[in-house]
Amino acid sequence: MKTKVALITGGYTGEAEISYKSSAFVYSQIDKEKYEVYLIDITTSGWTYTDEQKNSYEIDRQDFTLNINDQKVSFDVAFIILHGTPGEDGRLQGYLDMLDIPYTSCGALTSSLTMNKGYTKAIIQDIPLLSVAKSVLLFEIDRANAETIVKEKLALPLFVKPNAGGSSIGMNKVNIWEELPKALNDAYDAEGTGKQVLVEEFVKGREFSQGIYRDSKGDLQVLPATEVITTREFFDFEAKYTPGLTQEITPADLNEEQKERADKIIKEIYIRLNCKGMVRVDFFIQNETDKFYFIEINTIPGQTPQSFIPQQVKASGRTASEFYGELIEAALNQN
Repeated sequence: MKTKVALITGGYTGEAEISYKSSAFVYSQIDKEKYEVYLIDITTSGWTYTDEQKNSYEIDRQDFTLNINDQKVSFDVAFIILHGTPGEDGRLQGYLDMLDIPYTSCGALTSSLTMNKGYTKAIIQDIPLLSVAKSVLLFEIDRANAETIVKEKLALPLFVKPNAGGSSIGMNKVNIWEELPKALNDAYDAEGTGKQVLVEEFVKGREFSQGIYRDSKGDLQVLPATEVITTREFFDFEAKYTPGLTQEITPADLNEEQKERADKIIKEIYIRLNCKGMVRVDFFIQNETDKFYFIEINTIPGQTPQSFIPQQVKASGRTASEFYGELIEAALNQN
């Protein structure tokens, strides 16, 4: 009998459009001979499954099941490819935990914590060989005085971003103080990000993104790094999802010492944050010092054909089908 997989997509924020692209690619790559896959769309208007005949069925949220032609469909595992709320911030994970349904991502606490960039930095900042940029975390209560707080504590240039956002939505680089008010408003007002803002001092260096996951045997596997070179001011939403604006080099041109150091740090980040499944760590290597600077961790990394993880999986000699199968089996083995 095939394993029944709920491939969960959609979401409540502007990242939903990326979720649909990611889940479409994952769906196309999962081995259908081994897995029976149901694409579940979670939106503010409903949780639904639509079959090949365009018939729509509502998920019973009491037990996360479907009723199709008077037949109850229960799922063995959930494969979460939902960027932003509620699939990346721990809400969906907590719901699935209560139903005892295994899933492919980090647990509820880790997912919630890592959506908060400021809190994540506080947890990992003492990891050996890891550096974090000087920053200020602003809450809604700080909004009226945000400019003053930032100017007192940080130096230009700056990155201003929603503390709980993704896909660089609401993020801006500030080179002069006159740009700060708009950047703060963009970050505070970004949809579904909790009205918290993280402001960081700019680190000049080469930018990288690197995936890591725990396989079905329980072993940590670090994927080859990708170097990001963009023609934009920084790696913003347009640079991430518009072909031709960014050069992505996989595997990245790192020397052996840099590769070993990055792998060691990324494994420690994964362990320290109690991660599960696949995650992606973004980092800088500072030009002047060669120090490793943490940018952020993504617990539901993009899976479009152009995304970093599929590139890295291919560079590692694995197929996407094998990789996604490993994630499913690892989730089943953890239960």
